[in-house]
Amino acid sequence: MKRATTTFFGAALLLASASGAHDMFLKLESHFFEPGSDVTIALINGTYDRSENAIARDRMIDVRVVGPESEVASPPVSDWWDDETTTWLAVEAGAPGTYAMGVSTRARTIDLAAADFNEYLEHDGVLDMLAARERDGKLAQDASELYSKHVKTIYQVGDATTGAWAERFGYPIEIVPLRNPYELGAGDRFEFVVLRDGEPAPGQLVYASHAGHHRHDEGGGHAEAVSTRTADDGVAGFELTTAGRWYVRLIHMVERTEEKTTHESNWATLTFEIAE
Repeated sequence: MKRATTTFFGAALLLASASGAHDMFLKLESHFFEPGSDVTIALINGTYDRSENAIARDRMIDVRVVGPESEVASPPVSDWWDDETTTWLAVEAGAPGTYAMGVSTRARTIDLAAADFNEYLEHDGVLDMLAARERDGKLAQDASELYSKHVKTIYQVGDATTGAWAERFGYPIEIVPLRNPYELGAGDRFEFVVLRDGEPAPGQLVYASHAGHHRHDEGGGHAEAVSTRTADDGVAGFELTTAGRWYVRLIHMVERTEEKTTHESNWATLTFEIAE
């Protein structure tokens, strides 16, 4: 099995999005560790390759690490630190097994002019909402969006694979693998279920890509390696075309009228690595 040290990120590989929208990821330089070694995890807000800002502690309403035998740890606030753009967490790799970590953030509201909202929907791939606005004649309407983010990562300690990869954290939107990624290799199919409030989310647009992927769309923006949609049972999947670090991301958005907001979005990401 591949092994790596835990030194962290250099220069960003890709430009940040021009739209101002920010995905959130739990990012590791390597997802493979020896028992007892230091695990340093970056909580980044921007793109997978460049964080735009650190995350305040009071935004993190659920932080947990699930290890072998389903033991759960909640890292104390004192274990986090920031630099100018990134929030960091250090934990110790425990017993051999597969580990899952999650962070869920408190909801916030942002007001956007119609043109800015439409641009963000297009750039970040919230295409169903953009199509609905066009269909309903709402492209000229400003938006007030209630949003929160729910991110997970899966990493491997030692050689023994265990069941934390399948842990359901109960977040408002969540990506749950259907197989342990540390039992997969390049060329295998990675399948997952998207859950909204614990129930399958059908028809959800989902994007995935991997470190080192460089492709641009017609507008010059970064294009993901994978675009897919969940089936009626909330399940989707794609081929793992290469070894290395992968991410899966989505934005689930609905219209809403409560508390003077027009839309509610819940963002989810999942990161993991496929061994050489």
